[in-house]
Amino acid sequence: LMNIHDNFIDLAIPFKNGDYWMPSMQNHYGLKYALPATVPEMKKAYDDLDGVQNGEDAMRMFVHLGEATDVDEITKTKKALLEYCKLDTYAMVKILKELRRLVKNL
Repeated sequence: LMNIHDNFIDLAIPFKNGDYWMPSMQNHYGLKYALPATVPEMKKAYDDLDGVQNGEDAMRMFVHLGEATDVDEITKTKKALLEYCKLDTYAMVKILKELRRLVKNL
């Protein structure tokens, strides 16, 4: 794990440091604020997800998953969490691409 640690990039750093700032971020630098500021076409990307629109929902559903006994409910919850995680990952890739594009054009 330590070998891959050096390849991780904290995408919050340019936002925390004020290197990238937009009024729409309202002085927040979390993914749900950074994404629409850097990739406006993804502003409503989380709206269509079933059951999980934010990290709090995801944490709550994950805890519930450990308590659930109904197979259909477990399957539905796992699918919702997976879709949320996929979108979070895609959003971070889009933000990274946009930040790289901006730096390249400096």
